[in-house]
Amino acid sequence: MQPRSSENPDQASDLFAYAVELRTLNRELNRSTQDFAHQHGLHSTDVHALALIMDPSASSDGPVTPSHLREELGLTSGAITACLDRLQRSGHVSRVRDTADRRVVHLVYRPEARALAREYFSPLARATETARSQFTPEQLTTIAAFLRALNAELAAAHETRA
Repeated sequence: MQPRSSENPDQASDLFAYAVELRTLNRELNRSTQDFAHQHGLHSTDVHALALIMDPSASSDGPVTPSHLREELGLTSGAITACLDRLQRSGHVSRVRDTADRRVVHLVYRPEARALAREYFSPLARATETARSQFTPEQLTTIAAFLRALNAELAAAHETRA
């Protein structure tokens, strides 16, 4: 099934058209995430946690800790513990104590689980590369700048609501 999308170039500056495209992208990404979660006996939240653990530079200044994950996902301590227990039992993450302060626990995405995810999401990577190949380097720079600015604005809006 092809995602529905507005393809009218005259709508390039229309906020509604952007909203439609972003919702369509969000649905497609959510579908991939939910399929991965289902196939691996995980919850959708678990996959969101894995994404944060996999790419800590996107949200923190170092290895991800359970408390950081709790804050990022907006979950209770109990829900994060249950999530991490599932991820650890399924072999996706390890909890590693900090060598300087043994009270601190770092969450590590296990290499074999990372390879599993890379294989599963390879169609997404191929689709992304196919889409990217349709644009010039200058256009890609603009697209990346737009995405960074949008992410920053969304994060700022979230902070003001919190």
